[in-house]
Amino acid sequence: MQKESLLRVIFCFVLIWSQFVFGQTKKTLKDLDPRFRKWLEDEVAYIITPKEKEVFLQLETDRLRDIFIEAFWKQRDPTPGTPENEFKTEHYRRINYANQNFGKDSPGPGSRSDMGRIYITLGEPKAVDKYENLPDMHPVIVWFYSGMIELGLPNSFSVVFFRRDSIHPYELYSPIRYGPQYLVVNYRGDMTDYEEAYIQLYDIEPNVARVSLSLIEGESLQQISPSIASEVLLYQKIPTAPYEKVKDSYADKLLAYKDIIEVEYTANYMENDSMVRVLQDSSGLFFVHYLIEPRKLTFERYDTRFLSNLEINGRVTDTEGNSIYQFNRTVPIEMNEEQIAAIRNKLFSFQDMFPLIGGRYKLNIILKNVGSKEFTSVEADISVPEPQSLQMSPLILADRVDRESKFKGQNKPFLIENYQLVPTPRNDFTAKDTLYLYFQVRGLTEELKGNGTLEFSLFKESEKVRLLSRSLKDFADQSNFLEEFSLADLPPANYTLRVSLLDGNKAAVLSERAFFYISHLALLPRPWVLSLPLPADNDPELVHALGVQLLNKKDIVKARSLLEQAFRRSPSSPMFAMDYCRVLFDLQEYQTIKQVGLRLLKEQGRHEFLQVLGRASQALGELADAVAYYKEYLTRFGTNILVLNAIGDCYYKLGNKEEALTAWEKSLELNPNQAELKARVKSLKEQK
Repeated sequence: MQKESLLRVIFCFVLIWSQFVFGQTKKTLKDLDPRFRKWLEDEVAYIITPKEKEVFLQLETDRLRDIFIEAFWKQRDPTPGTPENEFKTEHYRRINYANQNFGKDSPGPGSRSDMGRIYITLGEPKAVDKYENLPDMHPVIVWFYSGMIELGLPNSFSVVFFRRDSIHPYELYSPIRYGPQYLVVNYRGDMTDYEEAYIQLYDIEPNVARVSLSLIEGESLQQISPSIASEVLLYQKIPTAPYEKVKDSYADKLLAYKDIIEVEYTANYMENDSMVRVLQDSSGLFFVHYLIEPRKLTFERYDTRFLSNLEINGRVTDTEGNSIYQFNRTVPIEMNEEQIAAIRNKLFSFQDMFPLIGGRYKLNIILKNVGSKEFTSVEADISVPEPQSLQMSPLILADRVDRESKFKGQNKPFLIENYQLVPTPRNDFTAKDTLYLYFQVRGLTEELKGNGTLEFSLFKESEKVRLLSRSLKDFADQSNFLEEFSLADLPPANYTLRVSLLDGNKAAVLSERAFFYISHLALLPRPWVLSLPLPADNDPELVHALGVQLLNKKDIVKARSLLEQAFRRSPSSPMFAMDYCRVLFDLQEYQTIKQVGLRLLKEQGRHEFLQVLGRASQALGELADAVAYYKEYLTRFGTNILVLNAIGDCYYKLGNKEEALTAWEKSLELNPNQAELKARVKSLKEQK
């Protein structure tokens, strides 16, 4: 990490995150530009998900709407690596076909007719049967579909259209809403007697009679009455079929991160699987371990080299939205052809960790691929408990464990004591796998250590299939627990694993559970892992990170101790020095600030400390020195409103009202919206 640029990065990141807006104003269709209204009402009305539509109506600019439309089609592109989006091409072909062939007797375009809607939604039917010239039956057209199970539809089904008379267009037929009696011309029987109407229709055309009660091929009806399942098919399953393969969470991400992610990234959100766990190490420090597995990792090829450059930005906020900690990682990846071939068909897992002080927080992480302009994100609620409180950590399920890691003793994601966990965020296993379960228990009393029991219960659906009890006395380490379970005798299904801590009376004190599934597949894809180790617990970088968190939580005394430690151990670090000065300002230790600032200025030429020296001198009443520092700062870094105002204040206190007026007027030129400063300038001019 280049510490020289870190201050600038963090400062920019703070400004960006401060603009994060979760609530949006929803627009109505009539508020939209005609081209966006046309896109929403005419072009994608049948395939846009409710969430996508809701987000689209919350976007505030045409630029964002254009980005959304680009992202909308990208999410549906079956071959994203090719120039053509086959889904989009086929969709507009369907619209054009519908407008040319349907709805000729209706006032609107064919795409808005019942036939047009079904055709655009489901595409070309496998077969079309027309019954339009039978004297005793209204004109009927039957479209037959099959092979669409992946869209949540029956394996084989029909969609029926009928025409009441020569004036009305063909409309969608529903067995429950209409029934066979509506298909018979001049039907005079009991309108509630489906059996009589079915018999009459069967005598006219048996094929139409069959679909008049059920549209689903092979559905068994207990009596001659309309199929409820057909109603669900028409008004629930078919309208939502276009949503089945669409991950519309990208829309929420686009809305949430529109002010944070650069424009070229916004349309390129990648789905991911993720895991976030808070674990305590042997020294007592808590670390947030996390992994992100994006759906893909794109490499750019340069001759025989394959490059990918990742940027990771993280932010931790408290329950009131105050920023507690921010971090930035830059991770360049370079591979050769042999390495790329080895990982080409594998998932990618990025793993990292960072220390965190006690409290309840919201974690936001953005992972960007700089080359491909793709991004993904993780949001999680996390809790770091008090050190002595009785707690059981959330369970971690892993498919592999290295019990003698070569990295033991270091800080590395999901490395606990001597063993390295390889967790799966999907909690997916095969019957050939061994399931490794890891968790921590903190704050055990002596009574629990001597008489407590851990109970492991395994449930298939709601049926308990395994039970294992172990006394806490059997464990050499009563803080870190690693158990393994063979899955060989378990069939593919969904399972729940529950761990309970029981006291001496067998009463449950703590309990955690995790869900997993055993796949019917013999082999599951496992990722290649990129894991970032951290320095040791006493390293100044970790000490500094904890000090900054304490400072942001206004725990000034503890913050000062840690930030001073970090600075003393690495006095050449501008970042450590700057944050040490921050806490010294809160404690009004201005002489110490000057000592720190002058050292960095003289020894390293760190001119950003000119402003720090100006503030400290001003607070000490050394106004002439403060003005000198501030002016040199402006010479090197350009105009700064805060510095100009401070110069004005110093000159005013020195009795030099002309110079004070000059500085304040310059500040108002840059930002006229300073009401208090305007009043001071006005008063000063009136005195003249």
